[in-house]
Amino acid sequence: MIAFIAHGFFAAGSVAAEPDIADPRLVRLVRQDCGSCHGMTLQGGLGTPLTREALSGKPADSLAATILYGRPGTAMPAWKTLLTEAQAQWIANRLLDGFPEE
Repeated sequence: MIAFIAHGFFAAGSVAAEPDIADPRLVRLVRQDCGSCHGMTLQGGLGTPLTREALSGKPADSLAATILYGRPGTAMPAWKTLLTEAQAQWIANRLLDGFPEE
């Protein structure tokens, strides 16, 4: 269901290849789609917390790779068909900084 929602979101072509730092569409995607497993406040749920504290010390490139390719054997899906590398990197960097509110 999440992939269906996100697919509809990106099928419209509404997110640029190079995301704007303040792009509310990517913020909404993380809060809604990622939040459905990681908790709406990203404090954890089915998935692990995505707070600055929980991700402290993790390399942004590793987080971006997890976003793009998922985690085999877990509920974490790959988003590579829906997000560009730049968008995944933007999300990873924002998570490490403390993700903005919607």
